Amino acid sequence: MPLNQTPLYEEHVKLTAKIVPFAGWEMPVLYKSIIDEHNAVRSSVGIFDAGHMGVIDIWGSDSLIFLLKIGTNNAAKLGENEIQYSILCNEQGGAIDDILVYRLKNKFRIVANASNTEKVLKHFESTAKSLKVSIHHQKDLHILSLQGPKSHELVKNFTNKKNTCQKMDGLLVSRTGYTGEDGFELFAPKEKCVQIWNNLINRGAIPCGLGARDTLRLEAGLPLYGHEYNEETTPLEVGYGWAVKFDDHDFIGKKALLKQTQEGLKKKLVGLKFHDKAIPRQGVKIYSGDKEIGVVTSGTFSPSLKIPVALGFVTPEFAKIGNIVEAEIRDKKFQAVVSSKKLL
Repeated sequence: MPLNQTPLYEEHVKLTAKIVPFAGWEMPVLYKSIIDEHNAVRSSVGIFDAGHMGVIDIWGSDSLIFLLKIGTNNAAKLGENEIQYSILCNEQGGAIDDILVYRLKNKFRIVANASNTEKVLKHFESTAKSLKVSIHHQKDLHILSLQGPKSHELVKNFTNKKNTCQKMDGLLVSRTGYTGEDGFELFAPKEKCVQIWNNLINRGAIPCGLGARDTLRLEAGLPLYGHEYNEETTPLEVGYGWAVKFDDHDFIGKKALLKQTQEGLKKKLVGLKFHDKAIPRQGVKIYSGDKEIGVVTSGTFSPSLKIPVALGFVTPEFAKIGNIVEAEIRDKKFQAVVSSKKLL
């Protein structure tokens, strides 16, 4: 089956990007250097092609009822042009996807992970059968992500606070991102995205690929579906209980998550900092002495800290910050210090 390409594919080729398959798309993993691109976002401003992400619009008289049913967070608390993080759970409390919910003037907008868009659409359609809801996959919109402390110099006159959006020059611009830095995400018609991309690069934004996106989000302790989240892992285990509002509404998976709070968690997501050169990757086992206590979900060399770092699940008794554990990498154990998920 042929891979999808965003409208910026030829621009990536012109910039001699290394293109890789990702979630059914041909996407740039890097242009020149992951470390240089990472550092550009931390110190200045970088731009990412996020056109692979799923954009789903929802409207109709029962749209809020629908969102309260599917999401762990309380969409009723959203004011117009506000944005909320939420998790779609199955009946067992496992994560179908983690999403952003936008409340716009006459509709809601969902941004889903690229790898899960089709699954999320099927979940929406089956859940909405008895409700007056329209669901539309917005394939004509493209997301550009502008991230870094100097992103404000390129997006001027944005008056709203974080996790809000507003119309600017015919685009919907949101103050959101996935890097741990301040920044903006621009929803643009596909026919305009090449012009906008080149304009922002000409004004100083550094093009960044999936490699830097991953190292940035990992340093910031942000979970990635397929690594920290899956359908057997709950938002409570990942440490996102703040996005689960038990008292406000009933939602799919609520009963299972309530049971988990009563019985206690069997695993917790933590950060890990290493001081040897070996880099832990997903699937590496974590030990305390000879006892296996968990597994690495994501690992990389941190360009900011200049050490290997990881996120991983451990049993709760070993999740205390400052604990010393070991990760078995290529049949050899390396010490790591347990830290908060936010590694910076």
